[in-house]
Amino acid sequence: VQLVESGGGLVQAGGSLRLSCVASGSIFSVASMRWYRQAPGNQRELVAAITSGGTTNYADSVKGRFTISRDNAKNTVYLQMSSLKAEDTAVYLCNARDLSLNSWGQGTQVTVSS
Repeated sequence: VQLVESGGGLVQAGGSLRLSCVASGSIFSVASMRWYRQAPGNQRELVAAITSGGTTNYADSVKGRFTISRDNAKNTVYLQMSSLKAEDTAVYLCNARDLSLNSWGQGTQVTVSS
């Protein structure tokens, strides 16, 4: 499955953005859809994940500010980001993970100005 992210951009601290990840195929049965981020000089960090059953998990740094959701009918995963901080600046990447699947998108840049 191919993944294409969109929705990144430049936003002021305290603002909001919604990222989208559109898959080329069905994600209905994909075990885990994830959002990662990578800032320059930093390791890739798991931000949020959602299982096929709808269970969600978040990094401590984004809990209460970010929400991950999936629309299986549209083969799309979203990341709603609120109360953005300068330290949220990174390239955000979508990942589809299953026993025989580990697909990545190209990423979308999010820049938060303080």
